Order: sequence, then structure tokens, then C-alpha cells
Amino acid sequence: MLTVRQFEFSPIMENTYVLYNEQSECIIIDPGCYDQREEQVLKEYIKQHRLHPRLLLNTHCHLDHVFGNRFVHETWDLELYIHAAEKQVLDYAPEAGKRWNLPFSNYNGPLHFLDPKEKIRIGNDELSIIEAPGHSPGHICFYSESQHFLIGGDVLFRRSIGRTDLPGGNHQQLLNSIRTQLFVLPDDVKVYPGHGESTTIGYEKKFNPFLQAQ
Repeated sequence: MLTVRQFEFSPIMENTYVLYNEQSECIIIDPGCYDQREEQVLKEYIKQHRLHPRLLLNTHCHLDHVFGNRFVHETWDLELYIHAAEKQVLDYAPEAGKRWNLPFSNYNGPLHFLDPKEKIRIGNDELSIIEAPGHSPGHICFYSESQHFLIGGDVLFRRSIGRTDLPGGNHQQLLNSIRTQLFVLPDDVKVYPGHGESTTIGYEKKFNPFLQAQ
């Protein structure tokens, strides 16, 4: 069984997630720690809970979700796993950082491209990969069918959706991703988003103003 721990990092208030099992193995998803203080918060949590980081994953590669990739790689010798279509976004992230006045050193280690047909496995637990482009070209979500939760990145928020005005964004594609990939999940699935508070699939079906039937 996986425990989900959320951290809010950077001036953009991004949600970073650490998922760990009973054997103290963990996955780090979208590390957004921007400065040394935030890096130490993540490091101390992992140290205090005696966790053993096994995987580094990005739902997508906008700058606020990749600030901490390099730190995680250098600290725990983890290599980065992303969707192949996100490489261009990752490569552009430092330039985006300059434009937002948030310069940072990008990850420069080996890259591994996730196959959506594969499962992410940690011990006896597994996560399915759900392709949900629209906010970015290769955005993916990580779904625990057994525990009914979704690490959703910037696709679906409480009463909102991801922005689509950044390079590679597509509003209609995002809406289609939510309706055909996420809204087919059970209503009680808990959504852990890339920003803000968690929600559920059922709640967003009823109350999300961007997704009401036209």
C-alpha cells in the first residue's frame, strides 16, 4: 500500500509528491523544490522516514515541475522518466525560467521515455500511466487502481483545469483528455493535482465549470 506525501514548493506553489510503501521504498514525482531550503525539506523528510528513493518521474516538464530534478538526481542517483513528447518541454524549461525570472539548472542526466502500456512498479504496488495531453504535449498522470488515487499534474484541479496558453497547449485536447481519460475513472478516485488542494473525479464531474455538459 502506498502512502502519499505532498509538499508545496517554489514561488509558483507547485505540489511535489513522494509515494512510499511499507518497505520504505519511494517514488518522487514532479520535484519542484527551487532553492536550498526547499531541497533540504525534501531531503530531511526522506531521511527522517528512512525512505529509499527508487524512481524519479515527471507528469510533464514545465519549469515548476522540474526545478528539483537535478537535485534529486545528484542526491539519490535517480534517472528521469518522462513521456517522450515532453523532452522538448524539458529542453525549453531553463529559457522559461529566465522569462519568469526563476533561473535554475536543468536536469542533465540520462532520460528514459515511459511507455503508457507499461506499469510503474514499486514493491507490490503499481501505477498505471494515463496519457492526458492538452496542458502540455506529453502530459501523463499516474493512477493507482487498487487505492483509487491519481497523481494528476496540471490536467484537472478543484473546480478548474490546466492552462493551455503555453507552448504545446491545446484547450480542446485538454477537455477531451479529461472527459475520455479521467472522467471514466470511478467517482471516488482522489485527484492529487499539481497545484492547490486535492479533489475527486465525482466532485469535478458535478461542479467543475469548465466541464459541464454543453
